[in-house]
Amino acid sequence: MKIYTGRGDEGMTDLRDMSRVSKTSPRIEAYGTVDELNAVVGTVRPSAFEDVEEALAAVQNHLHVVQADFANPDPDEDDPIVREEHADELEAWIDEFQEELEPLESFILPGGSEEGAKLHQARAVSRRAERRAVDFASKEGANEAAMVYLNRLSDLLFVMARLVNQREGVEEENPTY
Repeated sequence: MKIYTGRGDEGMTDLRDMSRVSKTSPRIEAYGTVDELNAVVGTVRPSAFEDVEEALAAVQNHLHVVQADFANPDPDEDDPIVREEHADELEAWIDEFQEELEPLESFILPGGSEEGAKLHQARAVSRRAERRAVDFASKEGANEAAMVYLNRLSDLLFVMARLVNQREGVEEENPTY
């Protein structure tokens, strides 16, 4: 498979249905930011913790589905799309991981251990991906399940960052005002 085609040299790209759009379109911004998020999540793997590692591996696959979903303006029945079950899986992990954590009583500063800090960074990129997706959806329409997924994912990444930091013995810091 040839990596370069030259088809994007003039600022256009192909969607799944082979229609051409500007690389600056809200759709491309949305799934491009999801791609960036997937790469940031990849910097945390392999994780020092098996349960976190397994969840992150699944998240990376989910994010690939989000990209495919956003890249397809008119999906067929058998095309990859985000489903409600994807967010349900995130919620199950959030609930499971939160059982190990002390309740959050105030804001915390992102950071901590190397893995915890990377998870906080992934959370911030996840929020940006969600904002790009909301913009895209408001202009072109998008799968609501994908929007819910991105919102829930930032929550999971936040909980994971706290969990990893706690497991590594790193105390959370609160901002001062």
